[in-house]
Amino acid sequence: MPRLAALALLVFTLSASAADWPHWRGPNRTGITDESSGWTGEAWLADKPAWIAKVGEGASSPIVVGDRVFTLGWEDGKDVLRCFSTRDGKLVWSVNYKCPKYGRHRMGDEGLYSGPSSTPEYDAATNCLYTLSTDGDLNCWDTKTEGKKLWGRNLYDDYKAARRPKLTPAPQRDYGYTSSALVHRDWLLVEVGSTKSGSVIAFDKKTGKEVWESELKDEAGHTGGMAPMTVEGVPCVAVLTQRNLAVIRLDAGKEGKTVATFPWVTDFANTIAGPAVEGNSVLLTAAYNHAAMCKVTVTLEGAKEVWRKKFPSKVCTPVIHDGHVYVAWLKVRCIDWKSGDLKWEGGTFADPGSCVVTSDGRLVVYGYNGKLALIEGAKRSPDAYKELAVKDKIFKTHGWPHVALADGRFYCRDRDGNLAVFAIGK
Repeated sequence: MPRLAALALLVFTLSASAADWPHWRGPNRTGITDESSGWTGEAWLADKPAWIAKVGEGASSPIVVGDRVFTLGWEDGKDVLRCFSTRDGKLVWSVNYKCPKYGRHRMGDEGLYSGPSSTPEYDAATNCLYTLSTDGDLNCWDTKTEGKKLWGRNLYDDYKAARRPKLTPAPQRDYGYTSSALVHRDWLLVEVGSTKSGSVIAFDKKTGKEVWESELKDEAGHTGGMAPMTVEGVPCVAVLTQRNLAVIRLDAGKEGKTVATFPWVTDFANTIAGPAVEGNSVLLTAAYNHAAMCKVTVTLEGAKEVWRKKFPSKVCTPVIHDGHVYVAWLKVRCIDWKSGDLKWEGGTFADPGSCVVTSDGRLVVYGYNGKLALIEGAKRSPDAYKELAVKDKIFKTHGWPHVALADGRFYCRDRDGNLAVFAIGK
């Protein structure tokens, strides 16, 4: 390897840090970051973006590792994985593969979405990036060699998942594969949704070979991703299938065994918001027929409902922080984690929404057509919604993708493939 190339690789590898945003919902997949909001009491973000880019259609969120940002989007009959420099937005490399605009079993709402919805997953141990298309293309890319493809497979071809069935009186929907993959130890966990093989399947992250399949065989749900959790010392993963909240074991000898299920069937097969985990509890929320938020505790004996309140979310996965729940759907709401009681609500954000809680206890909300707002958290404002700063109408279409925060910059994307990066306090 040439000396300069080796040096560049060393710099990239060593630059990965706690300031990264390497997974769906951030460093710990919780929507919580160690980064500060940067609020000084006077200014928050620069007036203009540090840089902008076109990244293709889709609801896949950007992820950030060191001085690189990765995006996945669809254009001209292909999914395109792009790697940009975080400093100036320069395209470092890109790779692509043929892919339809919608999954092969698509049904309904094509005017509201297109392209990939699943967010790439980064593995720091191997420097590999994993992507999943709406049509089931699961690929592993080597970020050290400008996106060299290490392995790939198609989930529809291999596991024969059928169109999602109609389970409620609402119209039938199928958006293809939407849930982000999750690296756990040597495995890549994927919500395959095969009624023959398993709801969740673990692949060897280095080879793509199947390692095990869950005993649960529900169809896949429409959500952003799974959530790791620990139940009585046992490592598990929480997943929202089309029929249930399911908690699945990951410990040696019992991989794929079902710890608990909790019925959760939604109109249109749409929960959209993923499960949020705090300790041995899982928070579920859905608009549509449930129109509710529900807290469920999980033991190795099963799952039990703790409370259910009329504070639903459609797209935004709730963030649980310091005894409070934050969620953005139409309005921003702060809810008491223990009781489910509403502490405050306010603002206007429409259907799109995502939340990030910063190290200084403030809430960043992204929604509408690119509305980015900084809101005081419950510690400083326990009784009322308090908006500190806002940057509105960044885009003209839905801000479906969740916002990312890394190294003092917010990465905002819309469904049409526009990416705008805003620096804090500059």
